[in-house]
Amino acid sequence: MIAIIGAGPAGLAAARAIALAGFAVTVIDAAQKPGGQYWRHRSTVDGYKATRSEKYFSTVMGNPLVTYINGAQVWSATRSEKSIYINYLQSGVEKRLTCTDLILTTGAYDRSLPFTGWDKPGSMTPGAAQALLKGHGVIAGKSIVISGTGPFLLPVAVGLAAGGAKVEGVFEANSPLRWLRSPLALLLNPEKALELLYYLKQFRRYSIPVRFGKAVTEFTGHSVRISDVNSDMTIKKTNVREIDCNVIATGWGFVPDITLGGILGCNQVVDKDGTVVFSVDNNQRSSIENIWIAGEATGIGGSDLALAEGHIAGLSVIGKRIPFSLNFSKFRKRLFARALQVSYPVNPGWKKWLNRQTLICRCEEVSCGQILDSVEELKAEDARTSKLFTRAGMGLCQGRICSRNVAEIIGESKELRVSDSERIAYSNRPIAAPISLGTLGDGISSK
Repeated sequence: MIAIIGAGPAGLAAARAIALAGFAVTVIDAAQKPGGQYWRHRSTVDGYKATRSEKYFSTVMGNPLVTYINGAQVWSATRSEKSIYINYLQSGVEKRLTCTDLILTTGAYDRSLPFTGWDKPGSMTPGAAQALLKGHGVIAGKSIVISGTGPFLLPVAVGLAAGGAKVEGVFEANSPLRWLRSPLALLLNPEKALELLYYLKQFRRYSIPVRFGKAVTEFTGHSVRISDVNSDMTIKKTNVREIDCNVIATGWGFVPDITLGGILGCNQVVDKDGTVVFSVDNNQRSSIENIWIAGEATGIGGSDLALAEGHIAGLSVIGKRIPFSLNFSKFRKRLFARALQVSYPVNPGWKKWLNRQTLICRCEEVSCGQILDSVEELKAEDARTSKLFTRAGMGLCQGRICSRNVAEIIGESKELRVSDSERIAYSNRPIAAPISLGTLGDGISSK
């Protein structure tokens, strides 16, 4: 039996390839509808090239060879020599699925950087603002400022503006001139120019201002303070401008969700930008023989790359030949993904934004000063030791948001580079999703 965890672009592409070849496949998805964050929707998908989602949805929802399990939160997985056991919660009930081959397409979530006021009501990530709009038809606020770095800021701004919000501005920390460093990626992906033109027209239509080399460095709950930033993310000039708003959506790229693959023992590596990803071969096969991984978990690259990788993984798992055209498409998209890293780096100067009162771990309300004290006074050597002293990373998110920031703050204070082993360690956790002790004790995993 073949199983796929995740029904975003990569998972849908894999399922479609398998089903069209005449093989049965089961897709497990945490959402109620397929599409992932990229194609999240209530009735129809909106946005650039939205109609291409239809062929993938029709396969998952209409092909008898595809079993779609929605609203299922996978909390753990184990494996034997020949089988993989997937434990998940559905409507509060623990269930188990057994498969022989598994494709992981678990996607990613927004990367957050701390700043003064990021813990106040109204502060969220662009992905959260988009999820509220796409999934529930809810506008996060009437007056919104969007800040951070990366192309994801564009569709979020357009979607919110189209939904009726007043987008006060998009503040991109990096310069668009950085794209000149990646001429080959641009040359081999000309369709990206058309996508850019689409968003430029939408920005003009909704009168959304865009400013480069700027970032939100403080949020009061009813206004933001914008600072000019250098290429290393240090502040060039603070409080350049203050804008009244009730919502601030800040995002600094994405963090792959590698929890399940880590639990199953798939080999991980640290990418050039410090992000932990899975190492896979040309056919998306992981270090574990019967596990394939596709999409953002192998390196952040966007929906086009995820579709190509998912298609390849689907063909590979059923032993089909991978066409040259598909491999070349993946090569082009992977090259563009590398260009994204060059064009939208998150350089270490952001730590200069912080003061001792700035919260770093919002779950446990641990401040930057407490983390620095754990190093200077209690001799913490790394994020794990600081966690024992301060509880940073021990809250509901289990360090998904703050662990990388804690490690990099400590690394700078000790003038040490954060090691790859430490990055891999803080990116993994033994349980993929919260589960109550009562459910765990009564469920199938206890039998």
